[in-house]
Amino acid sequence: MTGMTQNLLGGPAPTELPDNPEARTALEEGVDPFEVAARHPDYPGAWAELADRSFAKGSVIDSYAFARTGYHRGLDQLRRAGWKGHGPIPWEHEPNRGFLRALHALARAAAAIGEDSEAERCKTFLRDSSAEAADALNGS
Repeated sequence: MTGMTQNLLGGPAPTELPDNPEARTALEEGVDPFEVAARHPDYPGAWAELADRSFAKGSVIDSYAFARTGYHRGLDQLRRAGWKGHGPIPWEHEPNRGFLRALHALARAAAAIGEDSEAERCKTFLRDSSAEAADALNGS
């Protein structure tokens, strides 16, 4: 775990996703996220990047679809990593960021299309999973 050896609050331990160095490096080096997603469809970071780019271009429905894909790919990985549906997903752990970014993007796109209950559920899930992620992604 990243700097945490003990959970003194009695809740579930933080969940840390495994790294995918090949996919992460490809995105960092500027490889088109469509190509990264095609080669690594289980990598939430590629889907989050596609969601962010689509939203910035005004393609809200595309953003929603990309974000939902990244969100579900991340949920699958969280469950395989031992996550039981709640508990911290630390922003500080780099491999978690793709999932957290996809969750944020899903909230943003859902709000943009008027799916208010989904937007609120995702915002709450993000804040409950990582206050640091919520602050960073919301510009706080």
